[in-house]
Amino acid sequence: MRVTALAGGVGAARFLTGLVQLIREEDLSVIVNTGDDIELFGLHISPDVDIVTYTLAGVVDGEKGWGIRGDSFCCLDRLKRYQVSGTWFNVGDQDLATHLYRTQRLAQGASLADIAEEVSHSLGLKTKILPMSNERFETRITTPMGNMHFEEYFVRDQCRDEILGIQFDGVESAKPAPQVVDALLDADRVIVCPSNPFVSIGTILSVRGIREALQQTKARVTAISPIVAGMALKGPADKMLQRAGLEVSAYSVAKLYADFLDAFVIDERDVAEKMRIEKLGVDVSVTNTIMKSLEDKISLAKATLSS
Repeated sequence: MRVTALAGGVGAARFLTGLVQLIREEDLSVIVNTGDDIELFGLHISPDVDIVTYTLAGVVDGEKGWGIRGDSFCCLDRLKRYQVSGTWFNVGDQDLATHLYRTQRLAQGASLADIAEEVSHSLGLKTKILPMSNERFETRITTPMGNMHFEEYFVRDQCRDEILGIQFDGVESAKPAPQVVDALLDADRVIVCPSNPFVSIGTILSVRGIREALQQTKARVTAISPIVAGMALKGPADKMLQRAGLEVSAYSVAKLYADFLDAFVIDERDVAEKMRIEKLGVDVSVTNTIMKSLEDKISLAKATLSS
């Protein structure tokens, strides 16, 4: 069974860890958000692509959910001593090698998709890691403190301030990376991972041709709610729903995806929303969606595949 997943960072990576216990790695393609990509220290960093890649390769720092397990931070410590800007973004020494390699290959004319494939193969992955676009794409957040890159808001400022606006710089010229549309149209199942519907999945959907491919695919499309009991499990999805004038609920997320969705997986704590979501024309499965252990991840993947 060929499965294509749409993914953000940590939450998606955790889910995919369970999914690859049930299907062959080579049958999985993962379309990953690149709206978080940022240039720091003169290097091109792709946070979500790296989180998904490191996690599936089994080298991620499991406690943090990002970076490489056992990494040191000697280079970052030295940069802090030099008072270099951007040291709020914790880049480990082994992680730094990935960013150096990516930046060098970009300068040589390689695309983000080429580099993602090279890095994943070097780590022994058979899964296809597909950046959503090769073009520059930057998610920016406006707060009372000004306009800033999403990573500045998310990592540096810890989502402290009110969100006044979200902008996708580069969306007008962004095209799906090679294989992205085909991965959706040729799949047997498409899964929208439990990622932020605005700045992880929403960025992917904003690239022209991707939402249309989801509407056209013959695959069954299932999404997993990142909202549980009126709260985001991680990140500012709840603030973004409020900013959009929507209630913070699994129902609101389902409504955002309703034009292409066949099925929706919600947490058992949101069972009261089941009938309301079904009125959108979407099948609803109820299960535990909190992934604390590998068994939880596998159980959620099973429920998603059977939804």
